[in-house]
Amino acid sequence: MDNEKELFQQIKEGNKQSFEKLFRYYYAPLCHFSRKYIADADECEEVVQGFFLKVWEKRMELDINTSVKNYLFSSVRNRCLNYIKHQKIKLGYKNEVIQNDNTSFNPDDYLLEVDLQKKIREGIDSLPARRKEIFLLSRDEGLKYREIADRLGISIKTVETQMGQALKDLREKLSSLKHLLLTFFISLPGIKNRGNAAIKCQNSTNAEFQKSIS
Repeated sequence: MDNEKELFQQIKEGNKQSFEKLFRYYYAPLCHFSRKYIADADECEEVVQGFFLKVWEKRMELDINTSVKNYLFSSVRNRCLNYIKHQKIKLGYKNEVIQNDNTSFNPDDYLLEVDLQKKIREGIDSLPARRKEIFLLSRDEGLKYREIADRLGISIKTVETQMGQALKDLREKLSSLKHLLLTFFISLPGIKNRGNAAIKCQNSTNAEFQKSIS
């Protein structure tokens, strides 16, 4: 995002449109990032929404000495750790996360992954209807070619042909991202499961949150 410092200054001055722009751009990547610390996607959303609400409420007091991006990710990390500390059920792995969280992270990795997931989904959605149906039955539901053929009343050969063409189509559509697509072509459900929270977050800017900054 360009001119983030200027955008943040506008937020400090009470510009709601600038705040919503920042929110829309970073909400999904921050939700995805928070999954590094918190397993439950809904809890991640609560943490991130709570953070943005605090940003809006305390906007006049905020003084950022680093990039806006690094400030957002570092702040959400701290909120995740505080969330873990205050849980009544203290599981061993949670305590270990808190004690050993000295690892570095690159916010761009999370922005990039959410963008990749979006482009993959757009690529799948652009497939012809029957080809898309066969592809998703295989990759999302994990059906074998025989099971797909039986369900759709077609031959196994047709399933094989359509799957091969679907992968070819996707490789061509996503050729500019080929250095990031190895996991996808090995197993789409792997990316799908990791990306569900991010995609859900991207689409979950709900009325209650919008009301809270009104």
